[in-house]
Amino acid sequence: MDLTLTESQRLVRDMAREFAEREVAPRARELDKESRWPADLLAQMAELGLMGVAIPESEGGAGMDHVSYALAIEEISAACASCGVILSVNNSLVCDPLHKFGNADQKRDVLTPLASGRALGCFGLTEPSSGSDASEMQTVAVRDGDHWVIDGSKNWITNGPHADTMLVFANTNREAGVRGVTAFIVAAGTPGFNPQPADHKLGIRAAHSCTMFFEGCRVPESAMLGNEGDGFKIAMSTLDGGRIGIAAQAVGIARAAFEKAVAYSHERHAFGEPIAKKQAIQFKLADMATQLEAARLLTLRAAWLKDRARTEKLRHTMESAQAKLFASEAATRITHQALQVYGGYGYSEEYDMERHYRDARITEIYEGTSEIMRLVIAAKALEG
Repeated sequence: MDLTLTESQRLVRDMAREFAEREVAPRARELDKESRWPADLLAQMAELGLMGVAIPESEGGAGMDHVSYALAIEEISAACASCGVILSVNNSLVCDPLHKFGNADQKRDVLTPLASGRALGCFGLTEPSSGSDASEMQTVAVRDGDHWVIDGSKNWITNGPHADTMLVFANTNREAGVRGVTAFIVAAGTPGFNPQPADHKLGIRAAHSCTMFFEGCRVPESAMLGNEGDGFKIAMSTLDGGRIGIAAQAVGIARAAFEKAVAYSHERHAFGEPIAKKQAIQFKLADMATQLEAARLLTLRAAWLKDRARTEKLRHTMESAQAKLFASEAATRITHQALQVYGGYGYSEEYDMERHYRDARITEIYEGTSEIMRLVIAAKALEG
């Protein structure tokens, strides 16, 4: 395995970094404080091809690979974790399954606007009563002639208040268990599709999420993604890729916190010298640097395997789970120690450190909690 970046991968990384430092980072604190949706930044990121990084150009995307995608998400997330997760959801949870499972009409009419950034998508799997156990979802879809009628609810739907398209998973045959789950493409504005006000959250405040209610929501047969009963398979395959995006987001958050802690350790003096000269601080920085690099390597390995899966018959379920587990928990540890380096100033809203600390925490929860990641990894390990 060679993780040396290609020229095109470096160009994507550098482009995303330059944009993030110039346009995103100066506004991140304001966006967080005001819980403001970054509409203008998203428009600019669409122009840069960041809304569909790994989707073919023929389908509206940038035609890059998943390593490039992970690098771009890291760079944007280092500046603003909210912007990073908005991109991750649209790329990983919406564009990717439409590319893999959509038919020609769905790719033309739905995927192309999403991948090009002319539209925005969201992913509806989690429900109020079935978070980690997606097989217990209560949302149902009942066939009515050449239509399906969806009833139920989804919650914590990132991008939900602003999305033009939602991938919705519903039970079409309860007796069949997970084989009775089907995926549907639902357009915003469809009667019976009712987004609720944005959630109030600890972190990633500019990335709006909400609860969605479905009350007699009629969609045509053509709205089905894949075949009837394929929904759970589509969801699990999608999350394998989505976890790479969240791992990259976690790496970006952790990197921002680490770099700021290093800079601050040179500026802050105590007992007659910079605290960077104190062994207690040096040991913290050493641990942070090591965990950060390990998280990045695990993430890039998972992205590299996803790229290989395009032409080879292989799965990256375990590797994606390992990347997501380690990177998210590393982000929590690194931001915790970085805030400690700052001392009392790290607790103040005058500095970005408290924002990084808050933003890191959610990466251990969404798109599979750390506990679920350990179950996934253990199951794969026990297969031998």
